[in-house]
Amino acid sequence: MNITNLLNTETDKKHFSFEVLPPLKGNGTESLFRTIEKLKEFNPLFVNITNHSSEYLYRELDNGLIERHRIRRRPGSVAIAAAIQNKFDIPVMPHIICAGATAEDIEYELLDLQFLGISNLLILRGDKAAEDKRFTPVKGGYAHATDLIKQVNRFNEGFFEDGTPIKHPGEPFNFGVACYPEKHEEAPNLEQDLIHLKEKQDLGAEYGVTQLFYDNQKYFDFVDKAKEMGITIPIIPAIKPFAKLSQLTVVPKTFHCDFPEELVKEALKCKNDEEAKTLGIEWAVNQVKDLYAHGINNVHFFTVSAVDSVREIMKKLV
Repeated sequence: MNITNLLNTETDKKHFSFEVLPPLKGNGTESLFRTIEKLKEFNPLFVNITNHSSEYLYRELDNGLIERHRIRRRPGSVAIAAAIQNKFDIPVMPHIICAGATAEDIEYELLDLQFLGISNLLILRGDKAAEDKRFTPVKGGYAHATDLIKQVNRFNEGFFEDGTPIKHPGEPFNFGVACYPEKHEEAPNLEQDLIHLKEKQDLGAEYGVTQLFYDNQKYFDFVDKAKEMGITIPIIPAIKPFAKLSQLTVVPKTFHCDFPEELVKEALKCKNDEEAKTLGIEWAVNQVKDLYAHGINNVHFFTVSAVDSVREIMKKLV
C-alpha cells in the first residue's frame, strides 16, 4: 500500500510507525517478530526496516600482519521487509542506501522488492564507514542520496541503469528521505541541509522522516524553515525514548542531537536505568502530546533498546 496515500488520508486520525533492525547475521527472526507483536495492537501505519552496509573487521595474523575482512553484520533487509509484510499484513518501508552498494546492487534490490510486492522506500546515503574520515562510495556506487533517487526514478520510468528498457515494468516505487532538525553532521549549516532536502523533494521524494530529537521546538523551527524554502512534503517527526543513563553521552555523539537542559537535569537525578526509563517514557509522552496539539498526527519511533518503552508510551496515548 502506498504510504503517501496513507499519510494523506484520514488526516484527522493519529497514527504511529516504528523502525526495526534486521537480525544480526546467524540470528533468527524470533526477537524481531516479538517486537512487532508487542506493537502491532496499536495499528502502526508502517514499519521501517534499516539497511546496514558491510564493514571491515581486522584480525592480527601469527606473523604480526593485520588481515582485513569485509562482512555484513545485519544482512537481509529486503527479505525481512517481505517477512514482516506477509506475516503481519503491515505496510513496510525498507531503507535503500548508497553505502556499500553499487548501482547494479541497487538495481537487483529494486527488482527483488518489486517481485515481493514492496513499493515503499526510504532512500538514504547511509553512514560513512567507521574507519573513513568522510563518506566514500564503493566503486560503481553513489556518493549522494540524490544520485540514488535518480536511479529509482529511471527504474520507475521503465529503464535499467544501462539504459535498457524494462520489458515488463512493475508498480513504481514511492519514496521518502531522511531529514535532520538539528542538521546533518556533515552539513556546514542548516540552510545548506535544507537546500539538499528541497532538491530531494524536487526529484520526487514524497515525505521526510526526521532524525531523532528531544526538543520539539527544534522540530517546529525546522518545519517552519523548510516551508520558507518551498518544502511542502510531510515531515514525520521521529522519537527515540530516553532509556539509559549512558545515553546522556552516547546519543549526542552518535545521533548529533542535543538533550534539552530540563531533561538533563531530571536525568541526573535518576539513580539507575529503571528510573531513567520511566523518565524517558514520561518525556516522550509529553513530546507526542505536544506534537498532537500542533496538528502533527503521524509520529515515528526508533525501537532499538526501547521496545518496551514505546509500548508503554502508546498505551498512555491511545
